[in-house]
Formats: sequence, C-alpha cells, structure tokens
Amino acid sequence: MTRAALYLCLAAALAFALPARAQAPHHPKHDYPTAARADYVIGCLAANGFKRELLDKCACGIDTIADLMPYDDYEKADTILRLQQGGLGERGALFRDTPIAKDETEKLRRAQAEVNLRCK
Repeated sequence: MTRAALYLCLAAALAFALPARAQAPHHPKHDYPTAARADYVIGCLAANGFKRELLDKCACGIDTIADLMPYDDYEKADTILRLQQGGLGERGALFRDTPIAKDETEKLRRAQAEVNLRCK
C-alpha cells in the first residue's frame, strides 16, 4: 500500500469515527431518579403538544439541569414551584415570599435558562 493510500484510509476512518464519537451518550454530573427524569420529559412534551421531534430537546433539558444542580436542589425548587402554582392562597406565601423559596427557585430558573441555550 502506498503512503498516499494509507493516508486516504486513515482519513476515511477518522471521518467515520468522528460523527460516532460526537453522538456518544452524555452522562450528567448529577444522578437523578428515573421517575424524576421521566416526569420532566413528559411535562416538557405536554407543554409543547407532545411533538415527537421535541423528545431529544426535552431529554437534553433534564440532562442540562442534572449537570448544573444536585437532585436535592432540583426537588426542592420543583416542589416549591408546584406549591406556588397550586393556589394555596395565603398559605402559599410561605412558598413565595421566603428567601429560601426565592433562592431555590432562582437556581432552577438559571438552570432552565441554560437549557434554552444548550437544547435547540
């Protein structure tokens, strides 16, 4: 085999190897329970009309959040947001007006902003 043919074979091998490597599965920094991941993806799909083409975007969303915040922080913020939306009246102030509630939900909002940047 000539040197030129060898280089051509190497270039072809690299061309086929790079796309496969670029599509390697992403493992987020923090591990979330499967049920929490599924709940996020289903909620994301429901909010967007259950369009199949959004499945990867929604999965990317929870992976991004899992990269940025531990599950305990995510769970706190998600619970606070659910309680805020639940219409608890005056009792809901505890989940809206405390510094802890504001800090926890702000962490999740920052992570969701990053989702909008990373997952298109």
